Amino acid sequence: MNIWLGTIQLGVKSLWLHPMRSILTVLGIFIGVASVIWLLAISKGIGDEAQRQIESLGADTIMIRTIKPPSEKMAAQGLTPYGLTRDEYEFLSTSIPTVKSAIPIRELRRQFQYRDRKMDGRLVGCTPEYYDVNKLEMEQGHFITDAENFSKETHCVISSKVAERLFPAEDPIGKRVYMPENQDFYLVVGVLKPKGATAAVGGSMAAQDFTNDIYIPIRTLQQRIGDMVMSFRSGSREGEVIQLNQITLRVADIKDVKRTAELVQTALSSHDKMEDIQVVVPLELLEQARTTRAMFMLFMGMIAAISLLVGGIGIMNIMLATVTERTREIGIRRALGAKRRDIIRQFLVETSVLSLTGGLTGILFGLLCGPAVHGARLLATHWFGDVMAELPEVVRTVEPSIVPASIPGAFFISLVVGIVFGIYPATRAAKMNPIEALRHE
Repeated sequence: MNIWLGTIQLGVKSLWLHPMRSILTVLGIFIGVASVIWLLAISKGIGDEAQRQIESLGADTIMIRTIKPPSEKMAAQGLTPYGLTRDEYEFLSTSIPTVKSAIPIRELRRQFQYRDRKMDGRLVGCTPEYYDVNKLEMEQGHFITDAENFSKETHCVISSKVAERLFPAEDPIGKRVYMPENQDFYLVVGVLKPKGATAAVGGSMAAQDFTNDIYIPIRTLQQRIGDMVMSFRSGSREGEVIQLNQITLRVADIKDVKRTAELVQTALSSHDKMEDIQVVVPLELLEQARTTRAMFMLFMGMIAAISLLVGGIGIMNIMLATVTERTREIGIRRALGAKRRDIIRQFLVETSVLSLTGGLTGILFGLLCGPAVHGARLLATHWFGDVMAELPEVVRTVEPSIVPASIPGAFFISLVVGIVFGIYPATRAAKMNPIEALRHE
């Protein structure tokens, strides 16, 4: 034990004689260890955000969306019916035993008006279940009820931004919102709390923005507005007939999601020729996201490991130079009776001290990943606000999440790097001929 303590003291003293060289050597390991922790934390944060977005869709749901068919499948002029129908909604909700509930959704772009204030937004016809599936929260009033839907009431629930734009200094409840396209007034019965937009998930799910929404009973929308959507382009009049934009199915048991999705695709196989629907299964997206996140973290970890490798090469390079500089010292020690294992132990202790110092400081700096990223984002937003605004939302909002295993892992790797890359210089020093070493000037 005393031998090891003496060797450690001698090693630290030798390193302290050349502080700048030792600090630069430690810096390589420091950067490598910090890179491992930072890159894994950032990649985990990005992966967690993507996973959260998918989980918000509901792992027990299946979404069938109407999509516009390719242009060659659309009629040149006139009305073109496509997408999901109410009959298909009734069929899916009643004929598949694993389906617990089905939610029909119809969406339209509309202009909303109250007195002289106007804004464009999304009009959503839905049922009360829409509220739970999309995890909405009420600020005041209530959401659409079954009774309002059944009796086709001209009631509406507005988002917080719509309330802010149309009713900046008034209580919206009890007021009527006017929609010029269909010349209807809708009584406000509820206001929602703010809800952030959901990010697009790969190519399977488009982003959804709830900020400019007004919700009305779907039966009211069917009666008041109908299924026809007219537009004017290049002097020609075009029309589309869409009954439903989306049907969201909730499955009783999450184990039945994939089997239910297969039944849904079979039941809607008539749409294959038109290519006007898309079936999205969040559970499958969630599994894919987990696999992608694991691969991404592994890739980032390998990149960080390269930094540790470079740091290890730096240690070996410095120690080889040290062996050359200390040739006479090694010869004196051997002449006084030091054995080869003593020389090896001394140089391994020195490399271990360097690598452990770099590892510990790298871990401490790695733990500052969250505050550092947050501070850098604030500075970037202050100095380069326009550039930051154009970046994807995940870049502007992602929060790094430290991977617990990365801390002991990085520390262990730094120790191994110090030992592995110190073996060759230590062995070279130990094999020196004492007589030739004493002659060295």
